[in-house]
Order: sequence, then structure tokens, then C-alpha cells
Amino acid sequence: MLGLVVLLLVVWLVCAVVGALVKGMVWLLVVGAVLFVVTAVVGWVKRDVLGKR
Repeated sequence: MLGLVVLLLVVWLVCAVVGALVKGMVWLLVVGAVLFVVTAVVGWVKRDVLGKR
């Protein structure tokens, strides 16, 4: 589970960076940033539920 969350975080981060660097792809920056935050929150909540602090 942790591996999947880390993989998704890396993918969303890459999308956000590409969106920031490529002119006209600001939407990709926004989508990548939002998905990064959502994935991080879900991963953090699931980690707390499983008792792995």
C-alpha cells in the first residue's frame, strides 16, 4: 500500500512539474498539485488508521 502511495505521489509531482514548465499546460500543474495533496492526505489517514505512526 505504501509503495502505491509513493508511486502515485511521484507521478502527480512529475505531472505538476511538467505543467509548470510547459507553456499552456497550467491545467496539468493544477491537476497534478490537487491529486498530489489528495493522495498524500489519503495515505496519511490510512497510515493512522493502521496504527503505523
